[in-house]
Amino acid sequence: MTALARETYKLTKRFGAFTALGGVSLTVRPGTVHALLGENGAGKSTLVKCIVGYYLPDDGAVLIDGREQAITSPTVARALGIGMVYQHFTVVPGMTVAENLLIARGALPAVIDWKKVRAELATFMAGAPFQLDLDATPLDLSAGEKQKLEILKQLYLKPRLLILDEPTSVLTPQEADEVLGALRDRAHAGHCSVVMITHKFREVAAYADDVTVLRRGALVASRAVADAPAAELAALMVGGETAPRSEQQEAAGTATLPRNPAPPGDVTLQVRQLVVMGDRGEVAVGDGGGLSLDVRAGEIVGIAGVSGNGQRELMEALAGQRARESGSVQVAGQPYSATRRQNRALKVRGLPEEPLRNACVGAMSVADNIGLRAFDVAPFARAGLRVPGTLAQRARALIAEYRVKTQGEGAPIQSLSGGNVQRAVLARELSEDAALLLVSNPVFGLDFTAVAEVHRRLVEARNRGCAVLMVSEDLDELLHLADRIVVMSGGRLVHECAAAGASRHDIGAYMGGSLEPPSSLPLATPQGGRPPMDRPSRLHGGKLDEAA
Repeated sequence: MTALARETYKLTKRFGAFTALGGVSLTVRPGTVHALLGENGAGKSTLVKCIVGYYLPDDGAVLIDGREQAITSPTVARALGIGMVYQHFTVVPGMTVAENLLIARGALPAVIDWKKVRAELATFMAGAPFQLDLDATPLDLSAGEKQKLEILKQLYLKPRLLILDEPTSVLTPQEADEVLGALRDRAHAGHCSVVMITHKFREVAAYADDVTVLRRGALVASRAVADAPAAELAALMVGGETAPRSEQQEAAGTATLPRNPAPPGDVTLQVRQLVVMGDRGEVAVGDGGGLSLDVRAGEIVGIAGVSGNGQRELMEALAGQRARESGSVQVAGQPYSATRRQNRALKVRGLPEEPLRNACVGAMSVADNIGLRAFDVAPFARAGLRVPGTLAQRARALIAEYRVKTQGEGAPIQSLSGGNVQRAVLARELSEDAALLLVSNPVFGLDFTAVAEVHRRLVEARNRGCAVLMVSEDLDELLHLADRIVVMSGGRLVHECAAAGASRHDIGAYMGGSLEPPSSLPLATPQGGRPPMDRPSRLHGGKLDEAA
């Protein structure tokens, strides 16, 4: 199969009175990788869903090799040689890799000649850009291998146009480079064209030939990547609504956030030999001796790792949302069990992933959600009764300070966009000085202006002396924000390094489990700041053993 030249001509899609896509004309050159950028709600998903037949456009046309095509369903798109890999997995967990590849065809005969099918699949896999065991099931695969299976399902159908929606969100850096490099080579060899939706400017620069920027459902720029610096792309994405240029650069990964150069202070969070069980009764955190970790005042410690390696269970245990099997946690030298009273006294705050589900009450107002930590204390309450108007007044001030876009402090918080929910939660958690901030994937799914706002606030908290523990599956984000990075794999902390000058390759290797814990920096740091770098040590389950 040869690569497909695909165009959209003035493609328009409306939902009621709202125009999600307005007259977008786009050309994807055959044999190229075309990146699609835009804020949340810019129209990227609407555009590709019109191309693959999930939506029928209200106006305009999709052209393939210069001919208009009526793509009325994903089945029609597949017949025309268009495939799409979605952000969320669609593999069937109980079926083997071979069976998942086979059902990707769609219509199947009543009786399958498995000998013939196995031979065909073996031939396909031999020439595929990455290999998987045909007899493995998704339950046996890592998150990165599942994403590779999703891509292989589409490649098995020999697409002429392949659309990828955030294809590297669950991959290690090495896996991301492997996948995007293989697909770029496939495109440049003329086998297919690739459209890639991404928020990562590094991926655009490294793997795309052309880039298109959408804003508010309209096409604002389409050009060769060589002629599109990251800072310029960032500015195009927000247009006249842009934040200060430093925030554009920060979001594009081209600026350094101002940091207090003072060394870290005393230990704020001390975790010792922590063991936490998973949802199925397995040891999710601390297998083989427990997990130990220190976070000091005035530093950001980032936890890197592929999803599903115990990060979620660790943060839930620290936040009091999951029981601790054994071990100890102290904040400012005091035993910490994450009660509301302790959180207030010790100034512990949190910014969880999916804050609308984990940190808010959706039907309650923005003002009431902002006031959840303080509604029952002065000046907002007296003698157990709320003082009318005080929470609303405080909310209005914080809405303005944190630039929360809302119809008013009385609007239900569930009516806000994801970025504005995150800003409202930040306003609540950081409106008073925090001593410890527990953060989990703080910008997942947010557009880059919201990302810039969240990142700036986190670094400002760090500069004020707050200790920040942050989990992120985006290594670029950790390298940008953290002072120290620890890698979590299989529920253990297997590597630690200073973020400045850290090797993406080494961190990625530990994330993927391809390296054993080597001599590394001790995670429980001595008094006075960073640990010495020249003492050989070995980590076992996050617990430090001195090397012989």
